[in-house]
Amino acid sequence: MSAVLNAPVASHSDAPAQNFEVRRLDAPVGAEIVGLDLSKPLNDTDFARIHRAHLDHHVVVFRDQQITPAEHIAFSRRFGPLQIHVLKQFLLADNPEILIVSNIVEDGTPIGLGDAGRLWHSDLSYKETPSLGSLLHAQELPSEGGDTLFADMHLAWDTLPAALRSAVEGLRAEHSYLSKYSDYQKKGNWRPNLSAAQVAEVKAVVHPVVRTHPETGRKALFVSEGFTTRIVDVPEDESRQILDELFAHSTRPEHIYRHAWKPWDIVFWDNRSLIHLAAGCPDHLRRKLYRTTVQGDVPF
Repeated sequence: MSAVLNAPVASHSDAPAQNFEVRRLDAPVGAEIVGLDLSKPLNDTDFARIHRAHLDHHVVVFRDQQITPAEHIAFSRRFGPLQIHVLKQFLLADNPEILIVSNIVEDGTPIGLGDAGRLWHSDLSYKETPSLGSLLHAQELPSEGGDTLFADMHLAWDTLPAALRSAVEGLRAEHSYLSKYSDYQKKGNWRPNLSAAQVAEVKAVVHPVVRTHPETGRKALFVSEGFTTRIVDVPEDESRQILDELFAHSTRPEHIYRHAWKPWDIVFWDNRSLIHLAAGCPDHLRRKLYRTTVQGDVPF
C-alpha cells in the first residue's frame, strides 16, 4: 500500500489577493506564473486560478520562490494528500514529504536520488493510485545542463495515427518500479538494495493504456519507457511493438517543453497529462532539488 501523509489544510479564504499573471509559454505545453509569492497564504480565488492554469497548461512554473520546506509542503497539500517515496534514505530530515533529488555525495554517501528521471516516465505510475502531480523546487543548480523535458500525452493521443489509436484503445498495461532498477544499480551508486518491505510497497500494477483525466475528461496516453513493462493479454512481440511505437510517438519534438531551470523555480506538473525526463548535467556540477508528490486517483 502506498505511504501517504495527509493533514488538515488550513483555510485562507480571507487572505489578501495577490496580483499575478499566468503567461503561456512559447512551447506545446506549459505556462509561467509571475508575481506570486507562495510564502504568503493564498485565498481561495487565487488558488482556483492556479488550479485552473495547472489543468489548462499541464505544467506551470513559479519563479523565484524562496520558500521553506514547510511552505512547499503546505502549498502542495492544497492539491491533496502527499505520497512518500519508497527510498526513505533520500527523504528530507523532519520533512518526509520531500524527496531530495540530487547528484551531491557527502562523505561517500549520496544525499539524494542522483539518477532520478533518466528515462521518460510519469511519477508513481507504478502505484494503484498514481500521482496527481509533482512539485519540484530548485535549491542548487548547475552552471550548465540540468534541464527537464515534459511531453504532452493528451497531444500524443490526439495525434496518434488512426490504426494505432484503434489498436490500443481498451488495452491495459503493467507498470513496475523495479523494471529498470537493476539497470540503474549497474550504472551508479544511487540505487540501494531494497528491503522486502520496500519491494512489497512497489508491487507491479495494471492501468489503462489510454486514461481519461478525472478533472477535464480529456484522454491521454498513459505509458512510459521508465515504468511500463508490457501490455497485458497481448503476445509479447506485439506488446513490444505497440509500446515502442507509443514511446516514440509520445516524445516527438512537437509534443515537448524543455524547462531550463532558474534559481528558486518551482515546477508543478500534472502526471495524469505528461511524462517527463531529466536531461542530466556534468557529474562534477552540483544539483539539488526538493520534490513533493500529490496523490491522484485510480486511472480509468
